Amino acid sequence: MEFSLEQPNLKTIQSSFTHELRAESMEKGEKLMHHKEHQMQESFYKQLGIVMQEYDEVLLFGPTEAKVELFNRLREEKACSHIHFSLRQADKMTENQQQAFVREFFRKPVVHEMLDHQQKKS
Repeated sequence: MEFSLEQPNLKTIQSSFTHELRAESMEKGEKLMHHKEHQMQESFYKQLGIVMQEYDEVLLFGPTEAKVELFNRLREEKACSHIHFSLRQADKMTENQQQAFVREFFRKPVVHEMLDHQQKKS
């Protein structure tokens, strides 16, 4: 979701690993299913990284640890080194709730509690 003070410009990128594909892979074996899931997740994260390269500040939020996994992957990529990432735990939300969450986050003064692991590693 791209944020502007007026109306958010939504860019939706969805993982192509659906429940149907998972069930189909499970029929062929659990090992194959996990391999396929990993391949599709890597492709999905790569797509997200390409889109995020356009921005200087990115908010990753949600109920799972996927945001941390994505952050850890992207912080290693040189093309994303200019991005200031913020990570927030959040419950599952509707699209309207997501927009309100993002709007509220970016309305606050730029004293975000940023997780900047790059500085900690230096």
